[in-house]
Amino acid sequence: MTNTAFILPTLFIVTVIVTWTILYRAIDAPKFLWFLLLAWMPLQILLSANGFYLNTTSMPPHFALAIGPPLFLIVYLSLLQRRMLVTNSSLKYLSLLHTVRIAVELVLLFLFQMGEIPKLMTFEGSNPDILSGITAPLVWLAYRKGLVGNSGLLVWNIVCLGSLLNIVVRAILSAPTPFQQFAFDRPNVGVLKAPYVLLPAFIVPAVLFSHVAAILKLSCGVVISLRDLR
Repeated sequence: MTNTAFILPTLFIVTVIVTWTILYRAIDAPKFLWFLLLAWMPLQILLSANGFYLNTTSMPPHFALAIGPPLFLIVYLSLLQRRMLVTNSSLKYLSLLHTVRIAVELVLLFLFQMGEIPKLMTFEGSNPDILSGITAPLVWLAYRKGLVGNSGLLVWNIVCLGSLLNIVVRAILSAPTPFQQFAFDRPNVGVLKAPYVLLPAFIVPAVLFSHVAAILKLSCGVVISLRDLR
């Protein structure tokens, strides 16, 4: 338990840093957005460390503060900044970012073993999302070598987006809120605590954003540039 208490948060923080690094390479966004994101993460850590998100009976749920702003930003960029999203993003890094899902699944497995989340949120239960992380570098390599075209990469993004939505819905419906539908014997409380709150507040939105940006880029007929392949 002592080793896990050290290894697990270390693994998770490294995963957050890797996600940030790849995301920074994936999109050439205005500097203020990066500064906003840098301020966002410690705010979420502070709130969760003080038990803010463990109050699950309030309406609207406190947890809306963790997932609402990132979702709003993704919708804003997708609808109102689509040209910037398509032209200033790199397919290579949008694709490779999904490798962090391997580490995320290991973190979820540890949290399950510690009694913090239900089994259905792990790859031992109803969450096959680790396959998205495993296949990401393979699919990108096949695309880079011309073995898979735009349509193939597009299909992969859509399938893996469905996998992401599967675990997101299960996680939300397993949390001890008025909307809970699953895992009443072992609810999802692990991601309401520090530092794991950054999973729904940062990593999941980053993964979602990467899928949305890649799907827009691949489906809008933009010619793929060298920047996308390097």
